[in-house]
Amino acid sequence: MSWEQAVQWLREQPDQQELVRACYFDDPLMEAAKRFWQSAEWKAIAALLPPPHGQALDLGAGRGISSYAMARDGWQVTALEPDQSPLVGAGAIRSLAEQSQLNITIVSEYSEKLPFADSSFDIVNCRQALHHAHDLPQTCREIFRVLKPGGIMVATREHVISKREDLQAFLDSHSLHKFYGGENAFLLEEYLSAMQSAELQVQRAMAPLDSPINYFPMTIEQCFTHCTRPVATLIGRPLTNLLFSSNHVLGRSLMRLLVSALNHRDQTPGRLYSFVAIKPLTNGQR
Repeated sequence: MSWEQAVQWLREQPDQQELVRACYFDDPLMEAAKRFWQSAEWKAIAALLPPPHGQALDLGAGRGISSYAMARDGWQVTALEPDQSPLVGAGAIRSLAEQSQLNITIVSEYSEKLPFADSSFDIVNCRQALHHAHDLPQTCREIFRVLKPGGIMVATREHVISKREDLQAFLDSHSLHKFYGGENAFLLEEYLSAMQSAELQVQRAMAPLDSPINYFPMTIEQCFTHCTRPVATLIGRPLTNLLFSSNHVLGRSLMRLLVSALNHRDQTPGRLYSFVAIKPLTNGQR
């Protein structure tokens, strides 16, 4: 199957509608895009970006939900999407741009050879995109090239494995890989090395429970319950809620320690990480 056919199959399964909605594969597309723009995931991503004022590249734009969110926030958006599909590719983005009357430029090309001049973009947004790269180091070099000095790359919800032997376990567990064969995952070290070798300075590497960017579709409240469940089993939910409350310094500190421990223990093949990196200013630039 093609990616479009695989997604269409998923949409037709009555028992998969929750997953369809969580992946923003549902229609009307405009409503799905608005829901993403209003989500805790996007709000957390937007908080990592500078105030909207310039050019943004949405790399691997898919249906265009991130392109919509950036344009809605005020960025001048270019959506890079090689798939022409009217359901999950450039055709869908074109329809979304027309319906929303937002100015989104659509370019059909792959990330390993971006058709843009050096220093063209203030931000590059990659949502679930880097793990699809045919050549990850080359993709990172191209991102570095097209970013302006001081520009930011945000790469979110990227699949991570602990060892290469875990890749097949992840692929076997993926809902659609068996149909279209397009999924992939990298070691955490491979992502970091590809960025650093491209001269991108990694500012943050967020583990699965560090941000709603990664743990969606869990809500913030559900994530709190999930993380503190072992403690609540021992001392009860009311005392646990008080102990880990974000309303006091001790509670926030304890929660950070708990999340760090849970992230360290999590070796699930394909777990999600997100990254923030910048293209450093050259000498004399501010």
